[in-house]
Amino acid sequence: MIFPIGDDNRDRKIKPLVNYLFIAANILVFIFLQDLGTNETFLYSYSVVPQEIMTGKDIVTDEQIYEDPVTGDRYKTPGIGETPVTVYATLLTSMFMHGSVAHIFGNMLFLLIFGDNIENKLGHVRYFFFYIIVGLLASFAHIFATFYFGADMLIPTLGASGAISGVLGGYMMLYPGRKVKVIIFYFITQVPAIVAIGLWFVFQLISGLGALGAGSQSGGVAYGAHIGGFIAGFILIRFWGIGKK
Repeated sequence: MIFPIGDDNRDRKIKPLVNYLFIAANILVFIFLQDLGTNETFLYSYSVVPQEIMTGKDIVTDEQIYEDPVTGDRYKTPGIGETPVTVYATLLTSMFMHGSVAHIFGNMLFLLIFGDNIENKLGHVRYFFFYIIVGLLASFAHIFATFYFGADMLIPTLGASGAISGVLGGYMMLYPGRKVKVIIFYFITQVPAIVAIGLWFVFQLISGLGALGAGSQSGGVAYGAHIGGFIAGFILIRFWGIGKK
């Protein structure tokens, strides 16, 4: 497995203030609103629920007790909480929420490495809207995939992964040959972005088709959002840069 840890920033001309803003917003939400991921009430009220977006109606469910048919272990799953605002707002709020420390660490590391290059290319304002738009398109892709493959429409999803996948798609379109520093089997080396990001996308595609084809979410990972966000970023980055010197 390839894990990126840095890239070549020698051509960067502007400080990535918007990228830092996105990273700070995600961290602050995780610490103060999600209580480091322990505030389940907040999590289950402001995450995207595909059924809510499809119907436009706020859905509230009771917590349920599940029993593993193999081990016999019983565990509690919180119900979907009431959303104090329109359910469509969760398409935005969910982009700044994470389920665990590992989840936010991985996402913010990828955003730190690849987001600054896209902001340098587009400028602050264009990058801001590019990030938000590809994040929204990623959520729509997840909702469509969930519906099309018959997965559970009531499973909430959250995270910046969809928007960051769009950033990765844009990066691979603009800088396919740029060297990315990665960890491979405990060794640090450099590979072209098309290899580092390309292998990541192939993994998302294979895992996503397997999970959605089975009608599951594969542990809550929204592969549809990853794939949709990546494709959106890959396509839109050229249009977003029109007229930008």
